[in-house]
Amino acid sequence: MPQIWMTYDELAALNGCSAAEARAQALQLSLDRRKSRDGNTRVKLNAALMARFYETLRETEFDLDHAITALRETHRLMSGVVVTNPDSQLRGQMAR
Repeated sequence: MPQIWMTYDELAALNGCSAAEARAQALQLSLDRRKSRDGNTRVKLNAALMARFYETLRETEFDLDHAITALRETHRLMSGVVVTNPDSQLRGQMAR
């Protein structure tokens, strides 16, 4: 099982709260905590928080794919190029 460790600030951003509230939540949930070499305390996410973290990654990637598609469509319209395969608009694929 992978481990994800976050600072209180990162956990706060994930949960939409302040760092102090994230610290209180970590204490309430009895999350493992460690002081890192950089001086920041990090907490290990439990399964529910990891699921929330992965969901934010999926949403970010989805938004990025849509932004890339929109940019490519704008470029196509401005350059007059016609793309015959609309599936080629996904990230990492070239128009044919």
